[in-house]
Amino acid sequence: MPGHILGVLGPNGAGKSTLLNIVAGSMKPSSGSVFLDGVDVSGGPPQAMAARQVRRTYQVAAVFPRMTVMENLLLGVPRRTGDSMWSAIGLGRRWRADEKQDVVDARELLKSFGLEKKEDEYAGNVSGGERRLVEILRATMGPARLLLLDEPMAGVNPRMMNVIENYLLELKERGMTMMMVEHRMESMQRVCDSVVVMARGAIIASGSMLDVRRDKAVIGAYLVG
Repeated sequence: MPGHILGVLGPNGAGKSTLLNIVAGSMKPSSGSVFLDGVDVSGGPPQAMAARQVRRTYQVAAVFPRMTVMENLLLGVPRRTGDSMWSAIGLGRRWRADEKQDVVDARELLKSFGLEKKEDEYAGNVSGGERRLVEILRATMGPARLLLLDEPMAGVNPRMMNVIENYLLELKERGMTMMMVEHRMESMQRVCDSVVVMARGAIIASGSMLDVRRDKAVIGAYLVG
């Protein structure tokens, strides 16, 4: 559903990241199917899912530490005609103009999050929360219809958590659909429209955050793992 954020909760080992990997196309489901716009896309591969504008982030912020913050963001831009050597030779002016616009767009993003002074820093040298934000911004540099977020608030301080939450809500307003695996229930409550709770590879509850907080099966799953 466009502009909907689905949260996925559950204790460690519940299968949350596995579910995300299946939707992203990096794992094949042993049963069931993944449908995107009515098309069965089960089993990926990840490149095919990326071509369908499915983007993702990882449990540990996946930045390229020896590349600058700006270079990391530019890696999120989809390949264009000028990205190959031969097309670059034939369409050099157009390729360079596209690249300049990408840099402008990336700078605007960094400025809106107060990171404009970090664009030339190695991504491995910025704080953990900033690396997390860089990863999310990179995932949204190109067109995205579905954004898969694996614990986006992990290792993030309260101020940066608020920044990331506001950005996700802004993306939602633009019509982006998201699936977010997260342990911080307060963040889920502020951001997600609906929530599913997993335990031992199965969904044990679904509904609003308020609904699942009261569910006895959910309480039991968190108490006994």
